[in-house]
Amino acid sequence: MTAREARLALAHLWFAVGAFGLAAMMGVMQGQSRANTALPFRSPKLFYLSVTAHGVLMALVFTTFFIMGLGYVLCRTTFDRPLVAPRLAWVSFWVAVAGTVAAAAMILLGKATVLYTFYPPLQAHPLFYIGATLLVVGSWGWGAVMLLNTRAWRREHPGAPLPLAMHGIVATVVVWYLATAGVAAEMLFLLIPWSLGLRETVDPVLARMLFWWFGHPLVYFWLLPAYVVWYAVLPRQAGGKLFSDSLGRVVFVLFILLSTPVGLHHQFLDPGISGDWKLAHTFATYAILFPSLVTAFTIVASLEIAGRMRGGTGLFGWIRRLPWDQPFFTAVALAILTFVVGGFGGMINAAYGMNAMIHNTAWVQGHFHLTVGTASALTFMGAAYWMWPRLTGKPLRLLALAKVQPYLWFVGMLIFSTVNHITGLLGMPRRVYDASYGGEPITHTWQDWTGLSALGGSILFVSAMSFVLVLVATAVGNARETDLSFEYSEALERPTARTTWDRLGLWTAVAVVLVLLAYAWPIWDLLQLERFGSRGFAVP
Repeated sequence: MTAREARLALAHLWFAVGAFGLAAMMGVMQGQSRANTALPFRSPKLFYLSVTAHGVLMALVFTTFFIMGLGYVLCRTTFDRPLVAPRLAWVSFWVAVAGTVAAAAMILLGKATVLYTFYPPLQAHPLFYIGATLLVVGSWGWGAVMLLNTRAWRREHPGAPLPLAMHGIVATVVVWYLATAGVAAEMLFLLIPWSLGLRETVDPVLARMLFWWFGHPLVYFWLLPAYVVWYAVLPRQAGGKLFSDSLGRVVFVLFILLSTPVGLHHQFLDPGISGDWKLAHTFATYAILFPSLVTAFTIVASLEIAGRMRGGTGLFGWIRRLPWDQPFFTAVALAILTFVVGGFGGMINAAYGMNAMIHNTAWVQGHFHLTVGTASALTFMGAAYWMWPRLTGKPLRLLALAKVQPYLWFVGMLIFSTVNHITGLLGMPRRVYDASYGGEPITHTWQDWTGLSALGGSILFVSAMSFVLVLVATAVGNARETDLSFEYSEALERPTARTTWDRLGLWTAVAVVLVLLAYAWPIWDLLQLERFGSRGFAVP
């Protein structure tokens, strides 16, 4: 990469890391507050402000900017050609930054305490909605740059399959475009006009449906770049080869097809939506487990190959031979292990009867932190350890801390998430400030658990700050050049020609049809019902 291209990637990655650090501070404060710790600044207003800030900064800002930065690195180094449309890339970055600053400012000023899902009738300042929209618009520009570079590479390599890493990134762009169509409609036609006073009321049920058109596919926007790292980087860094390039391509296509028609399983308890459509989305949700199961098989097989190439013998001896002392490998391997547990929780969330039992309980936040909070976030931390020396030309500093940090995250998340799953099964609500819940007797069965959850959250905070410290120390360290290059995994059998699975335009067209089938009819049905708008409410 040229110095200018490295600056483009680093600008995105540094902004992501800054959002991550701020979100981590908000997160540890919530954990302590839920455990009824006597914090000197504790208050309901600050608690709900921090819940909003933590969710938005961690789940939307950190992930989006990191994925964009990772995309630029992969695009430039796998295509091995100068970036097309660098001006569009920078304009998109600044649009996303401006939107993020506007939205974050409204949250921190207490004018947008609407939580991560920003459900109406909770109403935020118009700048929050406009800022969030600009963040999405900036990400659309990034997606356009990815597609323009892909088209340029294809013209130079007719008939050749895309590098697997870019096959996954293009799939990510497609999933993102399909998903954000729903939230764009919610913002432009409902929330922004309503917050500006152009509409007196808003339809909360319609807004929720449009949000979940976006909200669950958002999970795969986080997850697909993590899968790209698992397929395209991890096997080589582990010292082996990818078990199957073809299976990876199939997995990314299946996510294009199945990511979006799943959102109604988040609305099992919502009125105005036919049970038939909820069932259809349930089937789609279970179908999308399949590519993750294929990924689990492929990556574990790749790691076994690596372990045996490093001298491992016996049934499990190869596991000990893997490079568990390398920060990148440790972070990604522990992310994968944690995601297995999170996947089982996801199956429970998607089942109508079991969903009703854990709906809006602490179980949900426990599950959420295993998926985006570890499978994606810890993979991104490992990817940062891999990219930073190559982008800055400086060796990774505080290496001992970098080696310990993923284990701290893993242990902290196991404590935090396990406790939240248990208290969720015991009926503990999520997002509630008052730890006594008005003196209800059942709360006594939760209180010891919440203290343990706070301990897990504190360990996570130490891990998060350690991660930030390693990257900052590396950036400000003495300028000592490294000769590290971006190298990617080789498959046992490398594809030499395009196949049906490489026809991403075809699969995108099929996905558009599936999205229309999944949402056009339910939205039409909802609009035919007698509907009641709501005025806006703000948290005092």
